[in-house]
Amino acid sequence: MNFTVTILGSGAALPTLKRMPSAQYVNCNNRHFLIDCAEGTQIQLRKFKVHFQKISHVFISHLHGDHYFGLVGLLSSMNLLGREKSIHIYGPPALEEILMLQLQHGTSKLSYQIEFHELNFDEKELILEDDVLEVFSFPLKHKIPTCGFLIKEKPKKLKINTEKLKGKDIEIEDYQRLQNAQDIKLKNGELLSYKEVTFEPHPPMSYAYCSDTKKDERISTFIKGCTALYHESTFLKKEKSIAKSTMHSTTTDAAEIASLASAKSLYVGHISSRYKSDEDFISELKEVFGNSHVTHDGLIIDLFKQ
Repeated sequence: MNFTVTILGSGAALPTLKRMPSAQYVNCNNRHFLIDCAEGTQIQLRKFKVHFQKISHVFISHLHGDHYFGLVGLLSSMNLLGREKSIHIYGPPALEEILMLQLQHGTSKLSYQIEFHELNFDEKELILEDDVLEVFSFPLKHKIPTCGFLIKEKPKKLKINTEKLKGKDIEIEDYQRLQNAQDIKLKNGELLSYKEVTFEPHPPMSYAYCSDTKKDERISTFIKGCTALYHESTFLKKEKSIAKSTMHSTTTDAAEIASLASAKSLYVGHISSRYKSDEDFISELKEVFGNSHVTHDGLIIDLFKQ
């Protein structure tokens, strides 16, 4: 099992040689997601060795260009590479119109289906679920309607201690019962408690993505107890007035949300191009929340190591 996040773009609106704008690739137990898709995302996917066609779901937080300008290009490249499997795109209602207009005027006909899903910008909502995970959207506070996303594992089944089962005649279906915390009866009449032959699984993990937003304490209730939190921190605290006027966050804002949410770790990004070093960011973050990190393009966050 795996749960990793690859940072494809860690910068704010203006691309630089060091940081591209927002995009992230998430691999959660072999479910392959893309969160935001700024200009140049497909180049970053190639650079950091992510296979385009594995991506099944794309989540677009809002319609500022540094979060979706790369999407039509990525979809076109998927088409050129022969994609046949449909792709699910979650975003603001206008996103479908924008993409269809771009494709129409370029006379581009895709070889696969796009399934659009409109986001709810008023409250937290379950938008995707299978037997392994759940994905939620939740509202953020920015200049235009904006969502964050929470990817959350479901509780795992118990693990079998094979050493304890050596020499015992056990039916296939009994393994499933043990994993589901059920005692079993062997053919010889022996009662076997699941507690004797199973391990507790790794606790479910979760990843929260908070793109452009001013500080909003409600966020902490939406993502409570998350394993890893990505929260924008466009500015250092000395630029607090600029952050307020542009409805962005400072280092202190992000760290305080992480603390309120009881997150295990904090990763900040969407760093303004005005900053040439991460040192001040790290210093200010750790004053409030110890387990803080500044992202960079190509960083892989492994949730098992938080």
